[in-house]
Amino acid sequence: MGKMHDQLILSNIISDDNESSDFISLLSEEEEDKMNKENLPETLPILPLRNTILFPGVVMPITVARDKSIQLLKEAYKTKEKLVGVLAQRSADIEDPNIIDLYGVGTVATILRMIKMPDGSTMAVIQGKRRFRLNQLNQIEPYLKADISAINEPEFESDEESKALAESIKDYSQKIINMSPNMPSEAALAINKIKSPTFLVNFVASNLNSEIEVKQDILEEIGYKPTAQKVLQALKKDYQFAEIKAQIESKVRGDLDKQQRDFFLQQQIKAIQEELGGESPERDIENLMKLASSKKWDKKVAEAFQKEVDRMRRTNPMAPDYGIQLNYLQLLLDLPWGEYSKDNFDLKRAEKILNEDHFGLEKVKQRILEYLAVLKLKNNMKSPILCLYGPPGVGKTSLGKSVAKALGRKYARVALGGLSDESEIRGHRRTYIGAMPGRIIQNLKKVKTNNPVFVLDEVDKMGNSYRGDPSSALLEVLDPEQNGTFYDNFVEIEYDLSHVMFIATANSLDSIQPALLDRMEIIEINGYTLEEKVQIAKKYLIPKQKANHGLVTKDFELTDEILSKIVEGYTRESGVRGLEKQIASVCRHVAREKVMSKKFTKKITTETILQILGADRGEKEIYQGSDVAGVVTGLAWTSVGGEILFVESILSKGKGKLTLTGHLGEVMKESAITALSYLKANCEKLKIDPRVFDNFDLHIHVPAGAVPKDGPSAGVTMLTSLASVFTQRKIRPHLAMTGEITLRGKVLPIGGVKEKILAAKRAGIKDILLCEANRKDILEISETYLKDLTFTYVKEMYEVIDFALLADKVANPMDLTVVEETKK
Repeated sequence: MGKMHDQLILSNIISDDNESSDFISLLSEEEEDKMNKENLPETLPILPLRNTILFPGVVMPITVARDKSIQLLKEAYKTKEKLVGVLAQRSADIEDPNIIDLYGVGTVATILRMIKMPDGSTMAVIQGKRRFRLNQLNQIEPYLKADISAINEPEFESDEESKALAESIKDYSQKIINMSPNMPSEAALAINKIKSPTFLVNFVASNLNSEIEVKQDILEEIGYKPTAQKVLQALKKDYQFAEIKAQIESKVRGDLDKQQRDFFLQQQIKAIQEELGGESPERDIENLMKLASSKKWDKKVAEAFQKEVDRMRRTNPMAPDYGIQLNYLQLLLDLPWGEYSKDNFDLKRAEKILNEDHFGLEKVKQRILEYLAVLKLKNNMKSPILCLYGPPGVGKTSLGKSVAKALGRKYARVALGGLSDESEIRGHRRTYIGAMPGRIIQNLKKVKTNNPVFVLDEVDKMGNSYRGDPSSALLEVLDPEQNGTFYDNFVEIEYDLSHVMFIATANSLDSIQPALLDRMEIIEINGYTLEEKVQIAKKYLIPKQKANHGLVTKDFELTDEILSKIVEGYTRESGVRGLEKQIASVCRHVAREKVMSKKFTKKITTETILQILGADRGEKEIYQGSDVAGVVTGLAWTSVGGEILFVESILSKGKGKLTLTGHLGEVMKESAITALSYLKANCEKLKIDPRVFDNFDLHIHVPAGAVPKDGPSAGVTMLTSLASVFTQRKIRPHLAMTGEITLRGKVLPIGGVKEKILAAKRAGIKDILLCEANRKDILEISETYLKDLTFTYVKEMYEVIDFALLADKVANPMDLTVVEETKK
């Protein structure tokens, strides 16, 4: 009964218009009888209407926007009779309907009024006359015209049943009007004033909140009683809906059937969504199926999708599961099943891009070009799984972008640092509210291709908790034999990751579990030399920071000498991240000078650097001489690159007590004990009085005390420091060493050789002592890194002492003479 309000307002508008004196708002029995006896023309122009059924005697406003309909109404309005044949469309989606798209029974209408709307459409007020049957279409252009035949109305039987039906229709109409707060009181008066039972049926049928098919069925029904019964049945349904609505609004629970209540709520939600421009549940499913038809997934995925769609059809749209199900199906559609970007097989172009974006890193570039070459020949090779391992700031993460650019692939990145939840990798199960897929699936959805370059950043910094171990979840992702059937808990369908090129980055391999390490191809990226850092700054960092700070190329220039000063005096790192920060400081200074002074100094001198960056902070790792016995320079590897460290030993009179300080780890303490035991066992060869070990306390310290230190590579350094302090002999100047020792007197190889060599160069070291087994590592290092360095290789611990200790004693040597006490 929702349209009655509009009809009454329209009735008042037209009845107040002097030009519309022939308008009949509510038909009397005499007027209805006269209308039924009017002869209809054999041919009428046909006006198709969407979602609207016109009943005899009923006045109705319609809005038309189709050019054909507007022309039809204009021409019909100019005729004397002003008649048109109104038929409802079977489907509202058809823009230009033909005879098969229209229902066969309609209503002849008189055009009462036409109004042109501001949006260009036309509103017409029409009144139904008689029903007709469509016989044959005889005109299509400029609008539809058809042969019709009038449907003769049977005689009205005024018996008790007919009267009861009319009273029931009035009663239910009154009840619905009374339960609708937005319905005016005139509506009830209008119903009461209707005397004709047949017009009452038509008037009420026109205002039913029923589907178009139900109204059309009522229109086609012959005879008063069958028609009235169908109207009463639909009216009862409307009354039930109105009652449920009233109960919901007043928060009073009724005893109506739950299915009717749910159906009513669904209809309300559907109507609200359509009014707001949203999609109804049926339209949602139609859209999903339409999108699914264009996906390149296999039969197994298609069957799973169809199964989930069928499940969604059975789910109440008001239930929380409906939203979860809709999100899940949309995710399946968003995933790039079988979608691959085309690789660019131009190796020279790829090499050029890699060289333009990154300085050095030859191993990685060579590996990418090898992969591209094999892919070009084989065309279906599984992507490699690389792990770039090295100190911070050397370009591991940014290299992933360059690889994607060189291959012509999309780029995705996941930061794994601090990740402690397995669900971040494998996703949550859909049984939970707020469940999501894992980060792997989320990023594939974002890049929309199935073969991106996927960077797993900081893979060594994952944790684990009661929520699971994400590094163990990565075992499936990074295994070429398993990732072709990767299982995400949210997706619940196997997904092929074998074409994804995974590049993991790590600063240290120690914290990566062995099983995960075994699945990746480890490529070590070492730090840069001073010369390399200067070139990187000139080619990459300075232009980048100038652009970031709004400066142009000519605003200032940093010479190689100044850049070397910044690297040596203000940065101590393997990478260039700290160097970039210092260059940014210079850019900010120049930007300020440029804004505040029209004449600013473009030449950056040493004094300018001192003014901008402050005092030189580079004394930490500089070689400090060998004038004191027991002070030896060692080489260490840390997560931020190589460093030099000093091992200091001192003797004092006592009872042979050993003290170790400097925040040393267990392995480092064991190296000191091993070195001391070796010296005790070989004291005669070294010309050390064995009584010294029992009459002097030994203290070993490794600065800086607040920094934790551990590892076996300081073994030879500990040995040399102890040998020096017990013999008071000088240490060879500008010497640094690294290597593990054993009680048998052997020197064992260590790792991180290149990083340690770079640290030695930064510190001004000239000679480096290594294990003979590390000679192969030196052969693999470029000559530019080895410039001005001399290497000595040893196998035995006595060789270390022979090379590292000079024959000369230190200045003011300590007296280690042991005086025997005379027994009384």
